[in-house]
Amino acid sequence: MADDLSLIPPPGARADWTIDQGWEGYSQAEHDVWITLYERQTKLLVGRACDPFLKGLDALDLHRAGIPDFRRINEELTRLTGWSVVAVPGLVPDAVFFDHLANRRFPAGQFIRRADQLDYLQEPDVFHDVFGHVPMLTDPTFADYMAAYGQGGLRALGLGQLHNLARLYWYTVEFGLLQTPAGLRIYGAGIVSSRAESIFALDDPSPNRLGFDLERVMRTPYRIDDFQQVYFVIPSLQALLDSTLADFGALYPRLQGQTDIPIDAIAPGDKVFTQGTQAYAREQRASAS
Repeated sequence: MADDLSLIPPPGARADWTIDQGWEGYSQAEHDVWITLYERQTKLLVGRACDPFLKGLDALDLHRAGIPDFRRINEELTRLTGWSVVAVPGLVPDAVFFDHLANRRFPAGQFIRRADQLDYLQEPDVFHDVFGHVPMLTDPTFADYMAAYGQGGLRALGLGQLHNLARLYWYTVEFGLLQTPAGLRIYGAGIVSSRAESIFALDDPSPNRLGFDLERVMRTPYRIDDFQQVYFVIPSLQALLDSTLADFGALYPRLQGQTDIPIDAIAPGDKVFTQGTQAYAREQRASAS
């Protein structure tokens, strides 16, 4: 998502901002980057990622010979949940993004990071978008959640409430944790596609890990430049879907009369899985001063 982009697509893109993936144009070096990232992450995510994500990896067989061909994975993805992956030239305007999601199309970047950028890349690439996001779209409940989120996004644009809804996406789709009988597990794409955050999100004593509450999440800012200071834990994918299918019409006016909750705070009524030390964030602030 990027709300400051022109609605006019760049040269070479269609009216809906999609482009051809151009799978035949990837070099072997680019395929090798995917293979390196894939093998590193899949080894790490055993016992960390939730079962729907791991099952999605198997269902789509994303390893094969490198960067997946969207045409191939769409055959299985569409059969399972009615979703497809469409290539886009980079970040797209919010209205375009929400329209794709509402119509069960996931916009994915088609470029891949360089070999010297394995651990961090500011703009989402094909590894983040496809490895991180698409396996969860094989799960019917999560697939319905993403479509409902897209529909909600189109409504939020008209109501001027996008900043609240963006927080919901950030703390669920990108950086969400799931409560399971075996312990907390990762389902957020920003975590599963990052080696460092896959460890930090579950093991580090620094961040708060709190029970998911829709209004609480929408009042909580997030950071885009470092590890998260708080993660929200959903009890189930069905509970996440149910919260999104509710009418936000009464919620938005209430949010307008409330202040944000500080990113490192534990508020009254929070369900606390982990009260973090916030040591990492303090260290980063100290080193920057």
